[in-house]
Amino acid sequence: MRTALIGYGLGGSAFHAPFLNTTPGLDFSAVVTGNPERATEVRSRYPSVEVLSSVDDVWNGGFDLVVVTTPNRFHHEHARTALEHGLHVVVDKPFSGTSAEARALTELAESNGLTLVPFHNRRWDGDFLTVRRLVADGDLGEVHRFESRFERWRPEPKASWKESGDPADLGSIVFDLGTHLIDQAIALFGRPESVYAEIRALRAGVRADDDAFLALTHGNGVVSHLWAGALTADLGPRFRVLGDKAAYVKFGMDPQEELLKSGATPGEGWGVDAPENWGSLRAGPEETRVPTENGNYPAFYAGVVAAISGGTAPVPPVDAVSGLEVIEAAMRSAATKQVVTLD
Repeated sequence: MRTALIGYGLGGSAFHAPFLNTTPGLDFSAVVTGNPERATEVRSRYPSVEVLSSVDDVWNGGFDLVVVTTPNRFHHEHARTALEHGLHVVVDKPFSGTSAEARALTELAESNGLTLVPFHNRRWDGDFLTVRRLVADGDLGEVHRFESRFERWRPEPKASWKESGDPADLGSIVFDLGTHLIDQAIALFGRPESVYAEIRALRAGVRADDDAFLALTHGNGVVSHLWAGALTADLGPRFRVLGDKAAYVKFGMDPQEELLKSGATPGEGWGVDAPENWGSLRAGPEETRVPTENGNYPAFYAGVVAAISGGTAPVPPVDAVSGLEVIEAAMRSAATKQVVTLD
């Protein structure tokens, strides 16, 4: 399938291009970027890939699949236009700016018989795959609390649209790291019934929210406590999952992101977590180290190929709709200091 990548910032260069170039069934054919330095990088790393200067060159360019990884404010527009031109689409997070827009995209794809997939690649983090296995196998017993964190120590803000505070930019940390946290909670425990949130901007000169706490109550009684922050001088555990039989505690980040940023190419032995970073299964004084499942970002695009061929999408669009409903509820909760019930 001839594939065009729209955007070649960090997302396009690190999280999409390496997999578009190595996934069987995909022909990585074009990249859209108006940045001369990025265009040079594309030509150097992927000599057979055409560089296009305008997104308009994509719509009637003979492509089968379009990957949208432009700044957040353009995600919905570019995805909608691609679907209107009969193209299958992968959309980086956030899937759209609102749940209503996301619902409209989903309906448009269905009516046109096209595959539309939210890029929620963190479902293939090794530590999350480990949590999923432990929950499914009953090693924790009945889970009652799921704690998940994406915390960073970045006291000096970067000059980018993500810090602008313009609502149209969708620059809030809730749309960024929060999207992954919410999606992982939904993947494990389903769409929540209620949301409580504390969201604020902490760093000097930053107008976009850079600190967030969300509490989601799921229909099965599990409560998800989610943290995202850019001003966290002491990082908490990546996961702390509590059950009536045991708890799983894991520190540190999945290694795939740093591998991709360094220019590594997915291949044999990909996504292996060092033993010193493994998490623990704990019950009082008892503790057992748990080998981390290998991270598997390549599975996402393999799933996209399978979905276009008639299979099931690796991430259902309805989950992205639910995620945006949670974000909207979280914004209302933070503004009113009230728990918000989802319809």
